[in-house]
Amino acid sequence: MTRAETISTWLRDKAMAVGSRGYVFGLSGGIDSAVVARLCQLALPQRVLGVMLPCYSHPQDEADARLVATTFGFPVVRVDIGPAFDALTGELQHAIKGMPSHVESVDIKQQLPDANLKPRLRMASLYFIANSMNYLVAGTGNRSEITLGYFTKYGDGGVDVLPIGSLLKSEVRALARELGVPEPVITKPPTAGLWVGQTDEAEMGFSYDTLETYLKDGPGAVPADIAARIAQLQRTSDHKRELPPIAPS
Repeated sequence: MTRAETISTWLRDKAMAVGSRGYVFGLSGGIDSAVVARLCQLALPQRVLGVMLPCYSHPQDEADARLVATTFGFPVVRVDIGPAFDALTGELQHAIKGMPSHVESVDIKQQLPDANLKPRLRMASLYFIANSMNYLVAGTGNRSEITLGYFTKYGDGGVDVLPIGSLLKSEVRALARELGVPEPVITKPPTAGLWVGQTDEAEMGFSYDTLETYLKDGPGAVPADIAARIAQLQRTSDHKRELPPIAPS
């Protein structure tokens, strides 16, 4: 079987094993979500749903998401989570300002709490729709991202299955072309859409190609400073790839 056939068969078996009728997935306009969408569609034709969840997102992302849906002919719904994001962040900021004076604030990147809230709202939205339809939530994380912990815990990491979780980014690109994903979606710079102008590689500090060299050939195959950064990212994100630890009784 081809890789696409192997994964789509796995998806079909996973759904049948738990009595699920189909798959819901976030449709971001990026290559990973496009590949996952098509794999789910091959697994269970007529029983998939793409969900666009803009939150002050770039208009091109939605255009690319619609292009993917039109190309493959599966249904989509659109839920603007911007108003919910605004309401919740407003209440949270108000709560933080009202904290006791002895509670010390943590010096972190100011945009990070807001940025992480977006994928967590998307996760909650996807599960609401999935539960309403007795569908599973298919995640779009690939091996490169999972290895680094480059996802939001209980956000885009909160899913039922990871169809491309064992594939490096280059393998995702190759599979995308095999599946017929539109070329503009394949070649656009990878981004999580967390804030305007954000790209994966700029935030990571190295390219996906460099990361793949590290993963395939070892730390000695990349510059020492980058190898150290990758190792640190892996180490500090271990908690994202594990179930919550249970204290001994």
